[in-house]
Amino acid sequence: MSTFVLVPGFWIGAWAWDEVAAPLRAAGHRVYAVSLPGVAERAVEAGEFGLEDHIADLAGLLVREDLSDVVLVGHSGACAPVGGLADRMPERIRRVVYLDSGPLIDGSAVQDVWQPDYRETAEASVVDGRLPMPSWEYLAEHGASVAGLDEATLARIRSHATPHPAGAFRDRLRLTGAGAALPQALVSCSFPLSQVRELIAAGHPYFAGMSGPNWELRELPTGHWPMFSRPADTAALLAELAAL
Repeated sequence: MSTFVLVPGFWIGAWAWDEVAAPLRAAGHRVYAVSLPGVAERAVEAGEFGLEDHIADLAGLLVREDLSDVVLVGHSGACAPVGGLADRMPERIRRVVYLDSGPLIDGSAVQDVWQPDYRETAEASVVDGRLPMPSWEYLAEHGASVAGLDEATLARIRSHATPHPAGAFRDRLRLTGAGAALPQALVSCSFPLSQVRELIAAGHPYFAGMSGPNWELRELPTGHWPMFSRPADTAALLAELAAL
């Protein structure tokens, strides 16, 4: 059996993984779903949290619970803290999984992969150090597909969403390369895997390293939030990747 640490993307917390965690736990796996500092039930925590705070919080979880051989899953913007944790504590990680996401390179920030107008709008929208969730229409226009989500699910996500610490998209990730050789996987959901392979072949700086033997590339066609649109399939794929 495996130990999973599930890290959600922007605006959502541990609650977002409920329908993924349930079948994994039923199969005997240990699952730790995370709410990062300043988000979800932790939105009441004061302070302008940055990327290093999020990495440190994940590291604290691994130490506090004495976790090792971890399958570390990062959805969307969680690529930054997940990548940072893998770099700092590779000895505790079995595999890193990027769910409709991908790894950042040393010195980059989440905002570097955003379209320029999205980045400008985000900066203008920050209030008290936190970024409110944009409209579903705006997110869809900028690549965050809502495919597979009905109106009730969209309303539920919106009602639970909280503003996200701006440091999470502004701060630059510093990597030593210590986690580069770990087994890793990319699961494409809202973008075709063929597009990923083209970027790898073209030597794109964010994708070039995925040609290595330590990488698994998978596809789970749906929108940008597979934990809501295809939770059972997401759990099954994560269990499959953990078993490799």
